[in-house]
Parts: sequence; C-alpha cells; structure tokens
Amino acid sequence: MNGNAFGAPLRIGADHPALPGHFPGDPVVPGVVLLRCVADALEQWRGERLHRFDAKFLAPLLPEQDATIELQDDGARIRFTVRRADTVLACGVLETAP
Repeated sequence: MNGNAFGAPLRIGADHPALPGHFPGDPVVPGVVLLRCVADALEQWRGERLHRFDAKFLAPLLPEQDATIELQDDGARIRFTVRRADTVLACGVLETAP
C-alpha cells in the first residue's frame, strides 16, 4: 500500500480469552476485539493512538479465520475496513488522540 494506506493481517486464535463468553458453543470474535486490532494497526502505521471511532459491524469474524485490516488516510480522518476475502466485516472512521 502507499504512504496514505496501511494493511495488516488479522487472525484471532480459538484460544483468545474473549471467546468463551461470546457465544458459548458458537464463538464469534467480539467487535471490541476487532477494534483493539484496528487501534493496534493504527499505532503500528502512524505511531498514533486511537481517540474516537465510528464503526459499523456488518458480518461476523469467527476464530481462526484470516482477515485484513485496511487503513486509509482521508485528510482529516482515517477510514478503516476489516475484510475477510471480499466480505466487509466492519468499517468506519477513526480519530487520533490530540
């Protein structure tokens, strides 16, 4: 990706501590875990911390599935997308800490 964009692989292991309570017997990766991964990708890319976000969750991510975090600088904001192949799992806008 160019300097205005960043991509990072994402895979949440079946042993992640948030999974047993998010839905027992049929685990789904919680949205807060996805957002933590997006915040980590932002810090890796820009060295900046997440301050605020607006997110939409569109499809579930299951444990052990491969996905990608995409960050795109859009001037005053940073847009993010979490994808599994061609399926958008989550998307939104980030603001960095002042």
